[in-house]
Amino acid sequence: MQGKPDTRRSLGEFEVLLLLAVLRLRSQAYGAGVLREIEETTGREVSQGAVYTGLDRLEARGLVSSTVGEPTPERGGRRRRYYRLETRGALSLSRSLQAIERMARGAREQLRLAAQEGGGL
Repeated sequence: MQGKPDTRRSLGEFEVLLLLAVLRLRSQAYGAGVLREIEETTGREVSQGAVYTGLDRLEARGLVSSTVGEPTPERGGRRRRYYRLETRGALSLSRSLQAIERMARGAREQLRLAAQEGGGL
């Protein structure tokens, strides 16, 4: 028996990146596109397996949903799976970003001062 997905559970850093990529890509949010968006935007190398595993977990939690597109000749007749940010996912993402913003308030100035002083805080 599957219960209601828990949207209060904190999102991990990679989950936030996945949800942001799906949000940014909108109707073009398929696995390889999500991977490329994260790599190009963050400069971070990401494995295909991590992207698909993460998207599967987010879907199981009800934060994203997916649909299978039409077969394409470029893909040898294979279909793409497109992901969509659900309301629960948007709420979870918003809560996570708000928490990061609250924690980061004032941190830029402290980091700037630490870098100028050449030492830690």
